[in-house]
Amino acid sequence: MTTCAECAKLGSMEWKPEIRSPKPILKIESSRRLKLTRRRGRDIREDLTIIENFGSIIREARQRLNLSQEDLGRKISEKVSVIRKVESEKIMPSERLARKLERALGVKLIVPLVEPEPLTYSSQKNRGVTLGEIAYLKDLRRRHSQDEGNNS
Repeated sequence: MTTCAECAKLGSMEWKPEIRSPKPILKIESSRRLKLTRRRGRDIREDLTIIENFGSIIREARQRLNLSQEDLGRKISEKVSVIRKVESEKIMPSERLARKLERALGVKLIVPLVEPEPLTYSSQKNRGVTLGEIAYLKDLRRRHSQDEGNNS
């Protein structure tokens, strides 16, 4: 950068950009020893998840109770824009917001996270035959029949 002599006295000859490290994901131990993951201001317990189609479930429950988005927002102390975004599934509710919605609407939004069980050897016994095994058996039969033809 080119400056006048007076301005040059205020600075230095070298400039190093400030290196900002990305904010780490914080693991926090709660009083009940359940891990919380902090991401973008949302607390999500690792053993829980929000159900699919939560937006339509919230909208249907709200309409069933004859509440407008404004009424629901006032009832649970949330902005109408947040209610609108959650119903359209543009944002996923935090655990705190989901709990408020569950109580106000009488619906279930938070469920335990179920991970699929790993495939074990005992469950592989009844898996059937693969294409590779069929090709191997056909090749084995072809070789066997050629060997019989050479012995005659």
